[in-house]
Amino acid sequence: MRLEKGNKAPLFAKEDFLGNQIDLFHFKGKKILISFFRGASCPFCNLRVHELIKNSRVFEEKGLVIIAFFSSSKEEIRKYTAKQNPPFSVIPDPGFSIYKKYEAESSVWGMFKAMMRIGAMFKLMTGGFFNLKTITDKPTLPADILIDEELVIHKAYYGSDYGDHISLGTIQQWLNNK
Repeated sequence: MRLEKGNKAPLFAKEDFLGNQIDLFHFKGKKILISFFRGASCPFCNLRVHELIKNSRVFEEKGLVIIAFFSSSKEEIRKYTAKQNPPFSVIPDPGFSIYKKYEAESSVWGMFKAMMRIGAMFKLMTGGFFNLKTITDKPTLPADILIDEELVIHKAYYGSDYGDHISLGTIQQWLNNK
């Protein structure tokens, strides 16, 4: 069953790909965005990471902590996603332990739906995000969870295809409403 507004955020403590221990409880008192992605080679995922990086300064100034999960090993994250130098925690979870806590879903159909996003496909092809390794990644759909200062879910957004994330505008609007 999907998480909903008002649910307590499931706690976790995991090591990010750099070896830093990330404990959700330590972020109590801050607003948090947790994003779940497919494998680190996923072009749609890396495009979204790129968008988060571009907006990270504004988000950080508003007090937002971003935590990204990938269903990949540390090595795969270093090979693909880390090349963008994200200024936020990126956590490998190839065993899906945290994905399961947050009810992240899978769908092969999600890949086909994502490929129908002509604008996104153009950005992937021209932005250097596309690679063939992504074909072997599990068909995990994205999920974006906004968590308030009391570690309560403000919004749980479950994507319908590989490129379907909560809008940056929705995140910004939430941050502006104090």
